[in-house]
Amino acid sequence: MQIFTPVKSNTAFEKYEALINEAIDAVHKREHYTPFPEMPSPADYGEGAEAAQKAAFEAQLGAKFEQLLQSSNSWLESDEESPYTGKSLKISYPVFSDVEDYIKATQKAGEKWKLADAKERAGLLVETLHQLKAHFYELAFATMHTTGQSYMMSFQASGPHAADRALEAIALGYAELTRFADKISWEKPAGKYTLKMEKFGMNVGRGLSLAIGCSTFPTWNTLPGLYASLVTGNPVIVKPHPKAIYPIAIVVGVIQSVLKENGFDPNLVVLACDKASNQITKKLAEHPAVRIIDFTGSNAFGNYIEGLPGKTVFTEKAGVNSIIIDSVDDLDAMAKNIAFSISLYSGQMCTAPQNIYVPESGIALKDGHASLEDVQKAIVEQTRGLVEHPKAGHAVAGAIQSKATMERVLKAKNLGGKVLLENKAISNPEFPEAQTQSPIIIELSRDKRDLVKGEMFGPIVFIIPTKDTNESLELASQAAREHGAISCSAYTQDSELMQKIALTMAEAGTAVSFNLTGGIYVNQNAGFSDFHVSGGNPAGNASFTNPEFVVKRFIRVQSRIFVK
Repeated sequence: MQIFTPVKSNTAFEKYEALINEAIDAVHKREHYTPFPEMPSPADYGEGAEAAQKAAFEAQLGAKFEQLLQSSNSWLESDEESPYTGKSLKISYPVFSDVEDYIKATQKAGEKWKLADAKERAGLLVETLHQLKAHFYELAFATMHTTGQSYMMSFQASGPHAADRALEAIALGYAELTRFADKISWEKPAGKYTLKMEKFGMNVGRGLSLAIGCSTFPTWNTLPGLYASLVTGNPVIVKPHPKAIYPIAIVVGVIQSVLKENGFDPNLVVLACDKASNQITKKLAEHPAVRIIDFTGSNAFGNYIEGLPGKTVFTEKAGVNSIIIDSVDDLDAMAKNIAFSISLYSGQMCTAPQNIYVPESGIALKDGHASLEDVQKAIVEQTRGLVEHPKAGHAVAGAIQSKATMERVLKAKNLGGKVLLENKAISNPEFPEAQTQSPIIIELSRDKRDLVKGEMFGPIVFIIPTKDTNESLELASQAAREHGAISCSAYTQDSELMQKIALTMAEAGTAVSFNLTGGIYVNQNAGFSDFHVSGGNPAGNASFTNPEFVVKRFIRVQSRIFVK
């Protein structure tokens, strides 16, 4: 007897089975792995593809986004505005007139999807990623002109890196869904008799999922939860930030197209757009039909989401990220790495460093000693040299997305403390109207430390003199425990101290990157290898991607038949 019958053959799974198995292996080994090259090369993405997709992006401006196949009944012009041009994108998206319509459409579409087995779901979802690959350039332009990321960062983060995270979720979801056999013949000797049963296992999704996107990384942060919910059998409403809809709209359009091509209702995934003046996020989140919520954004709203009863919630919120400097081999190499880390995307990253702790007595070098002033000077000079570079400066920093972030940066000099490096506009010859600001670096004396008890968000950096490295570690771990932290960077040539820092910060739920001086930066998190957020401090309750990220989205139910 077969209780569970898949809807159709697993052609898509057979097509991608080897890839899925490779991805599962990489997830478990935490190795470098990607099927999506991160450089926008014509050899990988096609000759003329960049120009064609740039033209598609430009044609989309001021027009209806008609690639979505959801059964919406009206249109909404978004609040999206390019940080590079200052102009509104004037894109309209299909919307439902009422929140209940989103609920009904996705729930109805989910009835057939929940009957598909793990193989069919995984295969079709990988197919969506491979079709999405043909839109990576458009994604780059869309991300650039909604978030303010540079073109290269937009291509990598919204395209291949986001796809990596999605594939990671698919692979881990498939592995957990198939961990146990669906059919078991069970026998137990009982004296003269043998008890026999046939047992049948079924995976049941927890129900309707809501993915709430952020304004700065609309695909990178949204795709893990979106794909984790889909692979585990749940329909999804994607609620993007009003300022960053276009990138995730591309993704949802591709998913809907693949679903329709394979006999599934495209309303399985719907895009729920709104405006800042009339948001629907709370109505969706509080709806009793919504059982799973993925959220990236502020602490205040994240805490509200976490407090909703009857929901399975995965959050990434704000944090205070630290750099602990104890000793280095190469002062300039360290300073160069820090300069890039604090300048990348103008600090508008959840992993961007904010607080730099340095002993008042200075630090040990490979051959000699560097004073506190020497360390400060090295960081300031490398930062100034980077942001003032005519080609590298604007390419690294991108643009400031939010007016609130811009105001916060401009007012930072009045916070208190000694300004070591003033912020200023970064010239961008291609976009003279771009909203830009270089990092401001402020030294905080002991009596000014209360200024850094939260995330500033943006290119605002504090150098904080401490009694010694032990105090630096105490302050960094305290900030992580009390306010959250996603990243930490540490520089030390002492192996015992390295172990102490790693353990202390691990207990505070924060990963540490030691002695970064090359082409790897503390703000970067690689799919299949790095766990993004630990879930162990106030910066978030979930991690991309560990087993918990997928197994909490479904339940395992086992039925039994007695065999006479």
